[in-house]
Amino acid sequence: MGALLLSAGIQDVRSREIANWKNATIAALAPLWWLTIGLDPWPGMALQFGAALLVFALFVGAFALGQMGGGDVKLIGALSLWLAPLHLLDMLLVMSVIGGGLTLAMLIEQRLRRSTAAIEVPYGVAIALAGLIALHEPLFNQFTQ
Repeated sequence: MGALLLSAGIQDVRSREIANWKNATIAALAPLWWLTIGLDPWPGMALQFGAALLVFALFVGAFALGQMGGGDVKLIGALSLWLAPLHLLDMLLVMSVIGGGLTLAMLIEQRLRRSTAAIEVPYGVAIALAGLIALHEPLFNQFTQ
């Protein structure tokens, strides 16, 4: 899982795209993770899927407004399947802070170059880093809610 997130972040930096197969693999592995940790189908798996669907729907709105790329939205949705709902909120907060810092750095760099070109922030980097932190941090990745 970590290798897929790292690969997605690197690919986003290089091409501003994230391969659909990476997002699909991350999503497809989540139910296996649920079974491995003994998550009950009801309400555990249903809550997990519902929270991920809600997050995905919210970020589809950001995509519709032109604020995020489709690969980023799919990556957030896939990653959301891996974290308990309350820990998912923590991950989204970390992702927002990292993404804001990345955006600010790119804006500063653009000003220093005196460029007027539109900035394409590789937000997959922020998603991948926040996901790696969340999956590594024992307080984030426990299904105790």
